[in-house]
Amino acid sequence: MLRSFLNCFFFTTTRCGIMLNGVLRVVVFWRNNLLDNETMICPESGGNKVLARDLEKTGKTQLPWELMKGSSVLITGATGLVGSMLLRTFAYINREKALGMKILPLVRNEEKAKQLFGALLDRDDICLVVRDLSEKITLQGSADFIIHCASVTASKTFVTRPVETIDLAIRGTENMLDLAREKKSKSMVYISSMEAFGITDPSLKKIREEDLGYIDVMNVRSSYSEGKRICELLCASYAHEYGVPVKAARLAQTFGAGVSKSEGRVFAQFIKSAMAGEDIVLHTEGKSFGNYVYTADAVEGILTILLKGEHSNVYTVVNPATTMQIRDMAQMVADRFSEGRSKVVFDIPQDALTFGYAPDVTMHLCADKLMSLGWAPTVDLPEMYSRMKESWEYEEGGEQ
Repeated sequence: MLRSFLNCFFFTTTRCGIMLNGVLRVVVFWRNNLLDNETMICPESGGNKVLARDLEKTGKTQLPWELMKGSSVLITGATGLVGSMLLRTFAYINREKALGMKILPLVRNEEKAKQLFGALLDRDDICLVVRDLSEKITLQGSADFIIHCASVTASKTFVTRPVETIDLAIRGTENMLDLAREKKSKSMVYISSMEAFGITDPSLKKIREEDLGYIDVMNVRSSYSEGKRICELLCASYAHEYGVPVKAARLAQTFGAGVSKSEGRVFAQFIKSAMAGEDIVLHTEGKSFGNYVYTADAVEGILTILLKGEHSNVYTVVNPATTMQIRDMAQMVADRFSEGRSKVVFDIPQDALTFGYAPDVTMHLCADKLMSLGWAPTVDLPEMYSRMKESWEYEEGGEQ
C-alpha cells in the first residue's frame, strides 16, 4: 500500500510539472529510501537484506502451500544452517500467506536458539521445543510435517568422536521416525548428505541417486557417510513396514546467505582468507570434485520434497553447474575476492586423516529427479560466495 501511494504521488507531481525543487527532492529521497528498504524490514530475516530477498523469492515459489494450512511443522537441528533457514522460511511463509501453521523448532541448546533468533521466538505461531534427540521424543499436540536436520557436521568430530557421530545419526533418526509414526505425520523429510554416495564410479558422467559407490568401513571418518546411508535405509524400512511417509534429501555442500561468519568449514575458510588478503592454504591436493547448492535453493528443494516427493524415495539437492575441483574453487575465490592479494598454496600433512577430510572423489551429481518435481537451482558458485560475503556484512552490523 505504501509503495502504491508513493509511486502514485511521485507520478502525479512529476506529470503536473511541479518544479518545487526542495519539496520534490525530499519526496524523491523519501520514496526511494522507503522503497529500497522494504525488503530489509522483513522480520524473519533478522535485518539481513540478503536473507530478506531470498525469503521473498521462496515465498513466490509455486508449491502447494495450501497443504500446510492449519498444520504443524517440526524442524530438528533448528539452530544449524539448514534448520535455521527452514525456520525463517516457514515463519515468513506463514505470515505472508496466512496459513495458520504452528512451527516447532526442536533444539538441544535453548540459549543458542534465543541468541540466534531473538524476538522471532516470541511469535505466537512459533513454539520452541527443547529436547535431546538421543532420548525418546515426547510432544504434545500434532506433528503433521517433520524435517529432520539434526546431525553432527564438524568433519574433525567424525574422526575424534566416531561412536557419538554414528549413535546420534541412528538413534536420533529412529526417534523421529517413531514420532512420525505415532503422530501419523503427513510427510517427513530426512536430511541426508552427498557423502552417502561414497566413492562413485569416475567413468559415470552423471551420478544419480542409485549410483552408490564404495565407503571404507574401516576408516572412522566413514562414521558420517555410513551413518547417513544406514539412516536412509532406516527411513525406507519405516516406510515399508509402518507406512511412515518419509523421504530423504541428499544435500550437496550447502552455503550462501545464512552461513555464520564463525563457520570453519573449507568453503568459508577460502573466502575469509581472500577477504583478509591471505593465501588460501589447501591441506590436500584439491583434486576431489565438489558439488554445491545455495542455501535458499536447498530450502526450496527440501520443501519440494516435503510437499511433492514420493514416499520412500531419495532426492539429490544440487546445482549441477557448480561441480568443480576443490583447487579450482580455491583459485576462483582468490581471483574474485582477494583483489589480487591471495594465492593458492599447498601444505599437505603426512596424516591428512587428522583433519577429517573426505577421500578424493570424481563425482558429478545429477538433480534430474528433483527437477522433475518442478524444482530448479538458480544461484551459481561465484554468486553463492558473493551473497555469503554480503550476508556477513549484515551479521557484523555493517549495514542495517
